[in-house]
Amino acid sequence: MKKIIVLTLSLLVFSYNSMAQNDSKTSDSKLYNPSANAQLDIAKAVQKAKTEGKHVLLQLGGNWCGWCLLFDKKVKESSVLKATMEKNYVVCHVNYSQENKNEAVFKSLGYPQRFGFPVFVILDGDGNRLHTQNSAYLEEGKGHSEKKVLDFFKHWGPEALKPENY
Repeated sequence: MKKIIVLTLSLLVFSYNSMAQNDSKTSDSKLYNPSANAQLDIAKAVQKAKTEGKHVLLQLGGNWCGWCLLFDKKVKESSVLKATMEKNYVVCHVNYSQENKNEAVFKSLGYPQRFGFPVFVILDGDGNRLHTQNSAYLEEGKGHSEKKVLDFFKHWGPEALKPENY
């Protein structure tokens, strides 16, 4: 009888943990929207960036990409990275997945998927592509380096590209 109770309790705990993990994945899976109109989302981000004197940071990837989700988590959990990003960029997540590869958008951006995922594209307030960043250069150990990401954000922000700042 004790074995049955222990087995039943073990199964309940295992089931609860599995459901909690699935809920966590479900919330992360909303980061990239396969059914979004990427061209329209980018156009809105460019318009907003121009109005606010910022650049656009396109984060290209998918919900299937662990590194994409880890990068987003890293930025959101670091007050320095989050503040720097919010000060300088309007962020737009662009999906790449089996459901929607956004081929026209990726073509217009110079096929940045060649670097793997996530990959980042910086646009100015007029929608001109300023830079494409391979995220491998932002990694250190088993994650993204806060210093390297911060340098990336600073080097491609609006203030960095003003000639009077040199």
